[in-house]
Amino acid sequence: MTSVNNQVKVAQILAGAEQGGAENFFVRLVSGLQSSGQYSQHAFVRNHQHRIDSLRENGVSAQGFRFGNSVHFWDHQRFLKALTDCDPEIVMTWMNRASKATPKGKYHLVSRLGHYYDLKYYRHADYWVGISKGICDHLIKGGMPASKVVHIPNFADETEVSPLPRDSFDTPVDRPLLLAAGRLHVNKGFDVLLESMAQMPDVILWLAGSGPEEQNLKKQCHELGLDERIRFLGWRTDVTALMRTADVFVCPSRHEGLGSIVMESWFHGCPIIATNSQGPGEVIEDGVTGLLTPVDQVEALVTGINRLLKDRKGRNTLIANGKTHYHQHYCKEVIVGMYESFFSEIL
Repeated sequence: MTSVNNQVKVAQILAGAEQGGAENFFVRLVSGLQSSGQYSQHAFVRNHQHRIDSLRENGVSAQGFRFGNSVHFWDHQRFLKALTDCDPEIVMTWMNRASKATPKGKYHLVSRLGHYYDLKYYRHADYWVGISKGICDHLIKGGMPASKVVHIPNFADETEVSPLPRDSFDTPVDRPLLLAAGRLHVNKGFDVLLESMAQMPDVILWLAGSGPEEQNLKKQCHELGLDERIRFLGWRTDVTALMRTADVFVCPSRHEGLGSIVMESWFHGCPIIATNSQGPGEVIEDGVTGLLTPVDQVEALVTGINRLLKDRKGRNTLIANGKTHYHQHYCKEVIVGMYESFFSEIL
């Protein structure tokens, strides 16, 4: 295999949803690698035009495919031909569907896992990237050779943004303001956050996201008498600006692979309280870079939120510590550098 102008040829494959945190990070990382000048990349993604456009604007060649089931046979063959034609030296697959669709080849096949997925989709890879130490342990315990498993976390959207006006979404300006964001799924624990809100009568919550639990959460909100204090914002592309506005970010997840939203909160200066689920529990130092509470414990979450809302000095300390920790361990320069080193090693 030959490189173009001494650039390493890399194929990045994502069969993700139209919107999502992993999908957003895909664009950030692929674009970050492209800007280094060391790689000639080709992205194979689903036919979501906004993602294809974003990649192309950052100099990445991108093609769209259906990545469907077995009835989409010819589309799958078209994908395999396009992958062969670009003659990559490294192929990196993201999540289950892309990993299942991508066979071994004369390239180095890397599977990147952002959660505790069923490993049956990943066993044919040559190397594995886990975005948390816990996911790496999951891979090794599942039979992957430890020497072929590498830990590389995510970095935040580092675009500088301005806060939204405090009265956005018809929000009273003199009330404490919480922010939560993510896919409205049972794993995210937003139902526990709503129960907690019922015990904090002065607090306003902005909940950004969409997903299968949306109607159940809105019903729960109404039954708890919280309609006046909770704003369901839908899927937002400006979560970082929301972070610049809110007093506290809340991550109440039951299950969370890494919780890239933690890195977002650190970079954008929003103090975070999170449940001690897999990812946040691994990266947050309780009382130093954020607060941790037990999973599914309403009273503990209420106590932690009230503690932060009443202690401005404590919030500022968490903000300062989080920023320092982020820039030392999780910033774009650090994470892109880790991928560059990893790719150099496997070649």
